[in-house]
Amino acid sequence: MTDAPIDADSSDDDAAREAVERDRAELRTFIKGLNPGDVKSGDWFSKLVTQAMSSYTDKVDWQYFQEKYKGVPADGIVEQRITMASRYAALQGGLSAGAYSAAVAATVGSAGGASPIALPAAAVTLLVDLTYITQLQLRLAYDISVLYRVPLDVSDPDDMWKLIRVAFTIKSGEVARESVTKAVPLVVRPLIKKFYSGPVLTAAKGLPIVGKHLLQRNVIKVGIPLVGIPLTVVLNRYTTLVAGRHARDVFRNEARVIEIAWRLSSRSQYPQLMLWVAWLVITADNKIGDDETLLMRHLARIVRERHGVVDDQLANVVDIDPDDVWKRLDAEPGDLTELLDVASRVATVDGDLNAGEKEAIAELRGRCHRS
Repeated sequence: MTDAPIDADSSDDDAAREAVERDRAELRTFIKGLNPGDVKSGDWFSKLVTQAMSSYTDKVDWQYFQEKYKGVPADGIVEQRITMASRYAALQGGLSAGAYSAAVAATVGSAGGASPIALPAAAVTLLVDLTYITQLQLRLAYDISVLYRVPLDVSDPDDMWKLIRVAFTIKSGEVARESVTKAVPLVVRPLIKKFYSGPVLTAAKGLPIVGKHLLQRNVIKVGIPLVGIPLTVVLNRYTTLVAGRHARDVFRNEARVIEIAWRLSSRSQYPQLMLWVAWLVITADNKIGDDETLLMRHLARIVRERHGVVDDQLANVVDIDPDDVWKRLDAEPGDLTELLDVASRVATVDGDLNAGEKEAIAELRGRCHRS
């Protein structure tokens, strides 16, 4: 399977169509290696992920984009790649549109009484579209993570699952539906909303489950009539646009949090104490938000990498005792006012200060200002 990324510089329709056709041909070869059981069980997705990402991630890294887009900020490159991916998706939809019919959906749903070692031709046509869009959106999400320098190791199951969740808006269907109102033209919104109207996939970490979910969602393209424009062109283009912008929002936000963690770590003379103060502020209201968890994880990682500090005692804390933190502060000589900036940045990573955070920072201020 080709590991070539989409060419966001190309404005040549013929070249773009040729690239899509090349990927379609390779995906047909991949699909011929599947059987009806792979399709119905969702195992096709596990196999596709392995082939689509293994060599691709070796080629596409941050340096690749730096060489290709010298001097261009990440936001500009991301928007280009989302636009180009949605264009490729629409081209794929146009190439597949003529083959869609209710018979295709029925064939895939029942395996059509086909031979156990081969898929019916009609099912292959639908699966080419499904695997093409799946691969395209998965790689697009990965590109965006690389551009925002969010570290992902696709050989790590947790990182791979994170990429899949972002690429296909798993557990975030409501996010995708809300994004529709801004991402697509008014006339198309009812179609896109219908595409996302099914049940939101839960957090079950099973690739076959994701495969079944994506197959069921893709079959909807067969069942909605649209006059004048092939439905697959519209849905492929705008669902890829929505998926890309969702990935942009997720990874850009994480990049923002990582940037905060780097700045706090680089300025700190008390990296170990900084971690205790950060965790005290995060837990001050007895609620831990996603951005707060993300910040603490990256802060601990960067302090470990930059300062060689690993605090096993903090890692074993269940309920943090403020007195333990105050004792640590009292034991440190010198000016500790830098910790006030740490507390403020940590407290506002997910929005405005709340009462618990204000109280913790007020106490910290009194202990850091020394005569």
